[in-house]
Parts: sequence; C-alpha cells; structure tokens
Amino acid sequence: MTAILDQLASSGSVDVGELAEQFEVSPATIRRDLQALEDGRLLSRTHGGAVAADVSFEVPVRYRSGQHREEKVKIARKVMAMLPSGPFTLGLTGGTTTHLLARSMATRVDVTVVTNALNIAHELVMRPRIKLIMTGGVSRTQSYELVGPLADQALNGLYMEVAVVGVDGISARGGLTTHDEIEANTNATMIRRAGKVIVVADGSKIGKICLAGIGPITDVATLVTDATADPAGVEEIRRTGVDVLVVE
Repeated sequence: MTAILDQLASSGSVDVGELAEQFEVSPATIRRDLQALEDGRLLSRTHGGAVAADVSFEVPVRYRSGQHREEKVKIARKVMAMLPSGPFTLGLTGGTTTHLLARSMATRVDVTVVTNALNIAHELVMRPRIKLIMTGGVSRTQSYELVGPLADQALNGLYMEVAVVGVDGISARGGLTTHDEIEANTNATMIRRAGKVIVVADGSKIGKICLAGIGPITDVATLVTDATADPAGVEEIRRTGVDVLVVE
C-alpha cells in the first residue's frame, strides 16, 4: 500500500490495471488495497483507479514504515552509536525511525527508556535488562502515540539525559513540526525534560513545515538525516548552531 501512496503522491492518480501489471498482482488485489486506503481517507476511488484525496491527511505509521526505510535504518544505526555507554535514561517519541532505534536497543543493558509510543513499548517490554517507563495518555491511531494532559503530566515528573525525537518537518524557519497539535505539545514536553535533544529526520522532512509547532530549531543539539536531504535546507539549519550529521 505504501508503494501505491508513493505513486499517488507523485502523479496525482493511479490506474488499477497499470498497478496490477507493475506489482504483478491481480486487479482484485489492487482494488482491495485501494478500498482500504479510501476507508482511511488517504485517497478517493474512481472508475478504474483512484485520485489523491482533496484534503491532505497524515499517513499512518503502518504505511509509513516502508517509506525511505534504507535511509531510516542508517539514521537509527548512527544514533545508536552516539548514545552514552553505561546507565542512562533515554526518551523516545513515536515515529518510524525512533522505532527502528528501539529495536537496536536489544543489545543494551542498564538503560531506562521513557516513551509515549505504543509500538516502541511493545518492542522493549520483553527486554529484561531495559527498564521501560510508559506514559499514560490518549492514543493516536496515526502515530501509535499516547498524547494529551496525562502524557504531559507523566513526562513532567521525569528527567531524560537524552531524548531522540521524530518529526514530520524540520527547518531553520519553522523549527520542529508535526501534523497534530496535541501530539506536538506532548513531544515538546519531552524535549523540555531532556538534557540533550537529538532529532531524527530522513531527507524528505528537511525544509518541510507542518501544521503544529513542536519547538524552535534552537531546542535541538543534533540533527541526524541522510544524503537525500536538500543541501540548502541542511545548511540553513547548520547556520542556527545545530550540529547536523548526514549519513551516507
């Protein structure tokens, strides 16, 4: 389904027959996928295909996990190598790259992880040598995060030496942004309670500004992105004093 959304984003419309031929599946399979995406308000079906929805909706995590995966894996590996050795407390917001980082934590010991992301908690709960702290809050289907006053209250009572934050957009002018204002506020709370903030963002998010502001670019100590990022956008962020690491 991710490939269908990618093609729809680039061309504005898709054809059932062409998709079936491209992906070597039956037209019935494509029609089922299109129906599922329409049910999620991610496109509008037409006779013989589909067009982009009139309103831009946030793509759910389950569809985003395959987008830019190679770049996100490299970013997660880089951040893993940057984390302190020995005992420390790590905050993780929701996001596909932070989820990949959580998977890498299986080899760590004596680490406390604080997160508001249900999929990250599921990843870590069976790791006996990692202490997991989960916030409360109201769940967001799009991001698998718990957000709102309950999450904020839990985070306000904690301190994290490092927070790794996923964003939907980051730029020198717009700072850190995401699609939902309540999620943005919870992420901002985690940032305020962290000693050091590392933002993870694949190249497609550099220079992008979304609806809800999480915080200014000056909140960030280090940005880790990949080589597909717009060089001008990267340079603008560097000029603000943020340490930008571009993985090859």
